[in-house]
Amino acid sequence: MAAHLQRVTIAPHQYQDQTLRLTPAQQHYLYRVLRLQEGDRFIAMNGQGQAWIAQLATNTAILQNGLEVTSELPIPLTLLVALPKGNGFEEIIRCGTELGVSAFVPVESDRTLLKPSPQKLKRWRRIAQEAAEQAERAIVPPLQDPLPFSEAVQALNPEQQTGYICIARGEYPPLFNRLSPPPIQPISLFTGPEGGWTPKEIEAALEAGIQPVSLGKTILRAITAPIVATALMTQLITVNSKP
Repeated sequence: MAAHLQRVTIAPHQYQDQTLRLTPAQQHYLYRVLRLQEGDRFIAMNGQGQAWIAQLATNTAILQNGLEVTSELPIPLTLLVALPKGNGFEEIIRCGTELGVSAFVPVESDRTLLKPSPQKLKRWRRIAQEAAEQAERAIVPPLQDPLPFSEAVQALNPEQQTGYICIARGEYPPLFNRLSPPPIQPISLFTGPEGGWTPKEIEAALEAGIQPVSLGKTILRAITAPIVATALMTQLITVNSKP
């Protein structure tokens, strides 16, 4: 019944005793863009798994019933992407959020050219928030600051996470085969830059216990690969989690 209501992400400091204080930007969006009026309802979500039905009052809203969160993957999926050139990462964030990615890690690889500014990172986080609202999620996936590939690999603990690295060229098993049976612990998925991973990077990933996988016989763009891999991963996770 609440699925058709517009979602708005709020910060924890905005609500107290069931009263939500709306920011000027939120007031503009609700009143001017959506044309809502006092008494109309929307969904307020804190981006961390909680959501409520909220009813508009004068520059505020009253939090009513809490909502059950059912839109998140049963297994967390972190997407680690070697930054593509241009604005391609924006599309990856948007599609990845819609598909259910739990967190994004921009990776600086040997062939990465993009060095995002603080303003760019802020824009990417806003895109993730907007995509989470559009996809009717209760969690806004966090986006970390860019991380060198070597540090991203070293941070993965094979005993607590299952890691996969997508490699365009070479005789590696398809991702789908690696997911049978599906993993039962959090997943970290690496996708490469234009030109692919270097041999040194692939070697470092394999030594760290990350499993190499293929996304098919064709060479996918650095923007296409993470979206395809995420779609395959989330679909299999969802299907195998059903009772």
